[in-house]
Amino acid sequence: MLADRCTFVDNAVPMNSVARWLTALQFGLLLVGIGGAGAAQATNLAESLGVKGGQAIFEATCSGCHGAHGGGTDPHQAGFERPDTFPHFPVCDESQPESTRTWAAVIRGGGPARGFSPIMPAFKDVLTDAQIAEVIDYLRSQCVDRSWPPGELNVPRSIVTEKAFTESEWVLSTATNARGAPGFSSELAYEHMLGARDQLEVAVPFEWQQKPEGGMQGGIGDTAVGIKHVFYANLRRTLPTWEATGSIFALQGEVVLPTGRSDAGFGTGQLGFGVFGAFNHLFRHDTFVSLQGGLDLPLHAADTPRAAFLRGALGKSHYESGFGRMWTPMLELSGNRVLVPGAVTDWDVIPEFQVTLSRRQHVRLALGYLVPLNNTGDRPQQVLAYVLWDWFDGALREGW
Repeated sequence: MLADRCTFVDNAVPMNSVARWLTALQFGLLLVGIGGAGAAQATNLAESLGVKGGQAIFEATCSGCHGAHGGGTDPHQAGFERPDTFPHFPVCDESQPESTRTWAAVIRGGGPARGFSPIMPAFKDVLTDAQIAEVIDYLRSQCVDRSWPPGELNVPRSIVTEKAFTESEWVLSTATNARGAPGFSSELAYEHMLGARDQLEVAVPFEWQQKPEGGMQGGIGDTAVGIKHVFYANLRRTLPTWEATGSIFALQGEVVLPTGRSDAGFGTGQLGFGVFGAFNHLFRHDTFVSLQGGLDLPLHAADTPRAAFLRGALGKSHYESGFGRMWTPMLELSGNRVLVPGAVTDWDVIPEFQVTLSRRQHVRLALGYLVPLNNTGDRPQQVLAYVLWDWFDGALREGW
């Protein structure tokens, strides 16, 4: 993330008292220039400095604080104390998971636009969107490890269909029967990126069911521990990069531990395994498709039959003023089939939407309604929801 003011400071000059005064003077001149341009809506900072291209604009306007290659200027030389969110663009695990639209929002609107430090000013009145896109494209190039999937491929998460992009987040999801027998279930999932293309996931389900004699009982279900690996990620870059298209594919294998009370209907009571593939394709204009297919493989199929599933989601994101709060309506189709002779695939449709709650967009809410398309006699309609916290982007109480 961008999180600090950019000043015209020569990185080779030691920060003695004269250099501090020069830094303060240059910083003041920059703010005056930005403020004047904001009032007049006329001056283009890059043109007034006689520079063109992302690298030249960055070096002329931002390198004093962010360093020659985006790694940051020494705090004693820059003349300010770095906030915790100060970015290091050459550090791939910091820069690559972020989307270009997020970077553009911070450059255009300043740090507060996405809940970051106000020390980063807004440049929307002194740089064009095309110039900002060129700067971001240059900053993207500072990560030389191309194995990291770019953040543009991190499409919004649908409620049922998992995606291929690796994450570091907490997700609390719930399902409540809207019709039929009372029932409520939830799942708490922890996800952690492990390097460029791997992710650890631990999911613990909780269930509440109606007892035959009346009343409700609850308990923990079977815990799943999985590893996801991205095998393919390709972004066809354009300028601006937030209009790029591309695809990503991953496989996940998991072990299902018998932590539930099988005698009460919470879990299978036996060790199991699971595997699935996930594919996402990003189209232009923030439209995307997500596909997931996999198998649930209990160790003893005679006791608990194996099952297969196929899911897909189509969605399109909308942003307030192009870079603000994001709303993403989606439509999911889910099929599940027990792998026994004569079984029929159960199909469900789920209209839903996701909305970002925090300005940093690292806390999100999704709501949906599951409608069975067949075998409706014993399968209830359900209200589905989740709350997501992307802890990679900051603490839960930050960025509001």
